[in-house]
Amino acid sequence: MARTRILIVEDLASLAITYAGHLEKAGYETVIVDSGAAVISALGESGAFGAMLLDLQLPDTDGLQLLRDHPGWLERFPVVVATADASLSRAIEAMRLGAFDFLVKPVSGARLASVIQSAVELGQSRAASDQPGVLQAGAGDGVRPGHFVGSSAPMREIYRQIECVARSRATVFVTGESGTGKEVCAEAIHRESGRSQGPLVAINCGAIPENLLESELFGHLKGSFTGAVNDRTGAVQAAHKGTLFLDEICEMALPLQVKLLRFLQTGTVQRVGSNKVEEVDVRIVCATNRDPQREVAEGRFREDLYYRLAVVPLHMPPLRERGDDIVELAQTFLQRFAQEEGKRFDPLTPAHRSALLSHSWPGNVRELQNILRRAAVRSEEHTSELQSH
Repeated sequence: MARTRILIVEDLASLAITYAGHLEKAGYETVIVDSGAAVISALGESGAFGAMLLDLQLPDTDGLQLLRDHPGWLERFPVVVATADASLSRAIEAMRLGAFDFLVKPVSGARLASVIQSAVELGQSRAASDQPGVLQAGAGDGVRPGHFVGSSAPMREIYRQIECVARSRATVFVTGESGTGKEVCAEAIHRESGRSQGPLVAINCGAIPENLLESELFGHLKGSFTGAVNDRTGAVQAAHKGTLFLDEICEMALPLQVKLLRFLQTGTVQRVGSNKVEEVDVRIVCATNRDPQREVAEGRFREDLYYRLAVVPLHMPPLRERGDDIVELAQTFLQRFAQEEGKRFDPLTPAHRSALLSHSWPGNVRELQNILRRAAVRSEEHTSELQSH
């Protein structure tokens, strides 16, 4: 089988050779070019590349300008940009243009190989999803990842996206109103991924006090702070070879956002109170019910962290936009809760269906679930008229 080719765009020969060595060791074939003109020439001769590693400082042009002038590149294959610490703003601009990810020099071989692998996998998944009848047919035929219920058009698109992104290791940023199923989405991504045999570790960033969240994420050593009576493994290391789900990520304090960004850039963690740096292999899925771009604009969330996390954005639709899914969900919940309560209920009546479809469901699926649970608990067995709650 032919090896996937990676185009390395770097004018410093020693660095380019180093990159190539790491990637060839990881199983890729590499092509090195040292200028913008050479990039255009290489892509003109053959566009069959799995990904591009692009230095933003080139002798004859600017890497950002290349991306602006050739937006089609970003549609053909993922682009990973390499930058120095002083040029992070330029890396963020590249992400705005559609770059897959950015690496801050100096880059470790393991980190380079990991990011390129994620980029290649996502590119391959997207290519597969564009083939008629591949993912679209599966979603339309009732294949639903995880524990989802519903076959509306918005949810079929969610299933398609999950099937696409699950194959890669790319970071996924799930947005949506409270109660829309963001955690169910994270679980489905994990179950459908190559990491499904590994752990899925969930952390609610809004439910843990700020002074304890760092320890929860990265762990600590005994005696590193008051109350640290034992060594503790953090959620990041606990999720090694699996998936880490960071719920309510926009609740995270700015100082800890810096440390999370550092982890994402290096793939390493350092426990509180320790001088030892440890490598981890973790896929990140995060979620928020806020508008993350607004949080960035108002200074509550770091822009560089946002673009690092939002490699693949995925928006969960509110229940009011899911049509007949509402009735299907209601019937599913009713059957489940009736079984839990040892009761039996007749199917929902036309009146029930009309009432369900006319409600705006501000609390989304969670609100519907709670209402059906109360109804199952309070109503008499075998009744065809559930009590209104």
